[in-house]
Amino acid sequence: RAMAVALEQEMKAKVVEAESEVPLAMADAFKKGNLGVLDYYKLDNIASDTSMRQSIAGVTDDKKEVSED
Repeated sequence: RAMAVALEQEMKAKVVEAESEVPLAMADAFKKGNLGVLDYYKLDNIASDTSMRQSIAGVTDDKKEVSED
Protein backbone atom coordinates (compact mmCIF):
# COMPACT_ATOMS: atom_id res chain seq x y z
CA ARG A 1 0.00 0.00 0.00
CA ALA A 2 2.85 2.39 0.82
CA MET A 3 4.36 1.83 -2.62
CA ALA A 4 1.04 2.62 -4.28
CA VAL A 5 0.70 5.85 -2.29
CA ALA A 6 4.27 6.84 -3.15
CA LEU A 7 3.67 6.12 -6.84
CA GLU A 8 0.45 8.16 -6.79
CA GLN A 9 2.25 11.12 -5.21
CA GLU A 10 5.02 10.85 -7.79
CA MET A 11 2.51 10.86 -10.64
CA LYS A 12 0.67 13.86 -9.15
CA ALA A 13 4.00 15.71 -8.95
CA LYS A 14 4.65 14.97 -12.63
CA VAL A 15 1.20 16.29 -13.56
CA VAL A 16 1.80 19.51 -11.60
CA GLU A 17 5.18 19.91 -13.30
CA ALA A 18 3.68 19.38 -16.75
CA GLU A 19 0.83 21.81 -16.03
CA SER A 20 3.33 24.47 -15.01
CA GLU A 21 4.92 24.26 -18.47
CA VAL A 22 1.65 24.95 -20.32
CA PRO A 23 1.77 28.78 -20.00
CA LEU A 24 5.36 28.79 -21.26
CA ALA A 25 4.43 26.66 -24.25
CA MET A 26 1.45 28.88 -25.03
CA ALA A 27 3.62 32.01 -24.86
CA ASP A 28 6.11 30.38 -27.21
CA ALA A 29 3.30 29.44 -29.61
CA PHE A 30 2.05 33.05 -29.57
CA LYS A 31 5.54 34.32 -30.39
CA LYS A 32 5.99 31.84 -33.23
CA GLY A 33 2.55 32.55 -34.64
CA ASN A 34 1.25 29.02 -34.09
CA LEU A 35 -1.48 30.19 -31.70
CA GLY A 36 -3.77 33.09 -32.44
CA VAL A 37 -5.86 35.21 -30.12
CA LEU A 38 -9.08 33.52 -31.23
CA ASP A 39 -7.52 30.11 -30.58
CA TYR A 40 -6.61 31.26 -27.09
CA TYR A 41 -10.15 32.49 -26.43
CA LYS A 42 -11.57 29.16 -27.61
CA LEU A 43 -9.25 27.25 -25.25
CA ASP A 44 -10.14 29.56 -22.39
CA ASN A 45 -13.86 29.14 -23.12
CA ILE A 46 -13.52 25.34 -23.09
CA ALA A 47 -11.71 25.48 -19.74
CA SER A 48 -14.41 27.75 -18.32
CA ASP A 49 -17.20 25.49 -19.58
CA THR A 50 -15.53 22.46 -18.06
CA SER A 51 -15.11 24.21 -14.74
CA MET A 52 -18.74 25.34 -14.75
CA ARG A 53 -20.03 21.85 -15.55
CA GLN A 54 -17.90 20.29 -12.82
CA SER A 55 -19.20 22.87 -10.37
CA ILE A 56 -22.81 22.13 -11.31
CA ALA A 57 -22.20 18.38 -11.06
CA GLY A 58 -20.50 18.75 -7.69
CA VAL A 59 -17.24 17.19 -8.86
CA THR A 60 -14.15 18.14 -6.87
CA ASP A 61 -10.48 17.81 -7.73
CA ASP A 62 -9.75 16.05 -4.45
CA LYS A 63 -10.83 12.45 -4.87
CA LYS A 64 -11.65 10.73 -1.63
CA GLU A 65 -9.76 7.50 -1.16
CA VAL A 66 -11.67 4.42 -0.09
CA SER A 67 -9.88 2.42 2.55
CA GLU A 68 -9.46 -1.22 1.56
CA ASP A 69 -8.24 -2.49 4.92
